[in-house]
Amino acid sequence: MRMINSHCGVAKDARGVVRLTICNAGPLNILNSRVIDGVRQGVAEVAADETNRVVIVAGESDRSMIGGADIKEMATLDQASAERFITGLGRLCETVRTVPSPVIARIPGWCLGGGLEFAAACDFRVAAHDSKFAMPEVRVGIPSVIHAALLPRLIGWSRTRYLLMTADTIDAKTALDWGLIDKIAPPGELDDAVESLVESLLACAPQALRAQKALLTAWHDMPLRESVAHSIPVFGQSYLTGEPQRLMGEFVNRKR
Repeated sequence: MRMINSHCGVAKDARGVVRLTICNAGPLNILNSRVIDGVRQGVAEVAADETNRVVIVAGESDRSMIGGADIKEMATLDQASAERFITGLGRLCETVRTVPSPVIARIPGWCLGGGLEFAAACDFRVAAHDSKFAMPEVRVGIPSVIHAALLPRLIGWSRTRYLLMTADTIDAKTALDWGLIDKIAPPGELDDAVESLVESLLACAPQALRAQKALLTAWHDMPLRESVAHSIPVFGQSYLTGEPQRLMGEFVNRKR
């Protein structure tokens, strides 16, 4: 693993699959200001490499990918410093949300508050069988903000309201049933479950997959008619990559 800084390391295999590891953030991978800045720097560097096919985000320990934001630091904030802190966390979440290649959150153990907001900003969430999820902010005197705004799009308003206003913890099965996560791994098989998803993504045409992610990101902020119109030139531009001609030609020839 190559360390980008003291809080972020990356390893890339021959397939173009990158594993980005959050480091030196305690046993639960807690986000303080230094960790937030370090991880954002690492994610930005990974995003800039067009040869990356898939990005996996993991924590250094198997107790959590990101346990949440640092309550010890937040307890010392005032209005101005609180806004600076949460702006930094929002920039991190937005940086991972806009990585051009697919991003998988590898989620063992606890996924709380800012950690769940970060996970929601990833494209896919693969969790261990005993993972736990919560948005506990209202119990410590603050609302859930920034990329908690993605949750209604993932799980609907009613379930988002339940998570954000009760601060109750839900288990992996409930998270899967709600659509908060995409896969639950059997005991001891989290990396296998992540790899299965990686293989599905690698089976897709690289440029088409990037275009699809860009469309999905754009559609978040567009009404339906605008989304449809926006997608038409993207479809045409896909033919400039040569992927449709090659892959459709192979498909047609297999059928003969």
